[in-house]
Amino acid sequence: MHAPRRPLVRAASIAALALLLAWIGGGQALLGRIDPALALPILALPMILLAFWHRGEGAALRWSTLFTALALLAVAQALLALVLARSADWPQLALVFVSGAASGRVADRLVQWRPRARWLPRLAGLALAIGWFAAGHMLLASLYRPAAASADAPAATMLTGLPLRWLGSGDIANIIADRTGDDPALVQLEAMGPVLLIDSLVDHGVPRGGTLLIAHPRALAPQELVAIDALVRNGGRAVVLADALSGWPAPHPLGDPRNPPVTSLLTPLLDHWGVTLGAAPTDDNEASAADVNGARLRLASAGAFERLPPTCQTFTGRRVAQCGIGAGEAWLVGDADLLFAPSWSPPVPGAYHLRRADTIEWLAARLWPGAGVAILQPLWIRPRAD
Repeated sequence: MHAPRRPLVRAASIAALALLLAWIGGGQALLGRIDPALALPILALPMILLAFWHRGEGAALRWSTLFTALALLAVAQALLALVLARSADWPQLALVFVSGAASGRVADRLVQWRPRARWLPRLAGLALAIGWFAAGHMLLASLYRPAAASADAPAATMLTGLPLRWLGSGDIANIIADRTGDDPALVQLEAMGPVLLIDSLVDHGVPRGGTLLIAHPRALAPQELVAIDALVRNGGRAVVLADALSGWPAPHPLGDPRNPPVTSLLTPLLDHWGVTLGAAPTDDNEASAADVNGARLRLASAGAFERLPPTCQTFTGRRVAQCGIGAGEAWLVGDADLLFAPSWSPPVPGAYHLRRADTIEWLAARLWPGAGVAILQPLWIRPRAD
């Protein structure tokens, strides 16, 4: 039996390796997050390495080194989260610690195994790493999956000039039947709760208790503006995305009236509410991070609200505002491009733990009470200017 060599150094090395793998392979660097839970799928790799390091050592040394490594990992993750996100998610840390202990125990049993074929433990270790990686991502996807609206939730009424429905080509009957051409933003919102997409608020009223989502619409008739104002002032709720300079890709040739408006046409409504939307910056069209009560949005060329009534609370440089209008409430966002799927969607459909922003979850929470909340929430690295 080989004498143990620097168990604390080995434990620290394993913790450092796990941190590095989570930062690179776990997606923290790519997504701009510091979630401890993102280390879970890659935990088997450092645990297998530790088990091979301690092959033939006594059980007491193996377990003490394993738990020392996990303790160091938990402390390092907590410190990074507190420094970079100003918050440490203790349930995530506990999940990583327990998962690390489980994967470490399995790895140790495999390495201590003495079959006649000496290559079998290595093959089993490879199978453990691959299986743990897949199972870890499946578990995280379910834990980060946001809650949908209740079955009896009123429909959210959506009025928009963005090309969200029937964007695909092919037979129109098939598109209507399976909605293969719907934009991902609309697909995800409809997965969160009932959505009623309308062309005119005059012909379609808002269900009782429902919320109105106005996303960069075309020019509205005076009757519609009056209806929106009356809805909010009488106790209703609205989310208004008013883009001063939309960068949404035009699905039709330049000048086609079916394209979304280039700039917001909601000025009469906003003026009536005492709101002025400033011009969008033209020097930077890249999406930038914006935090609203802990939720991460990605805004592109968003205009700031230069004038607001005193009943408003502002966020992220006055680009987002929560305003009391009469007896109701309106959320105002100076950008509609935040709905553009590449700014928020995960690289793999259904991988909610790998999302780039909380756009859909944030909207769902505004549209349906209780929706958009998950067991685990992302810990976003805060911008330096924040």
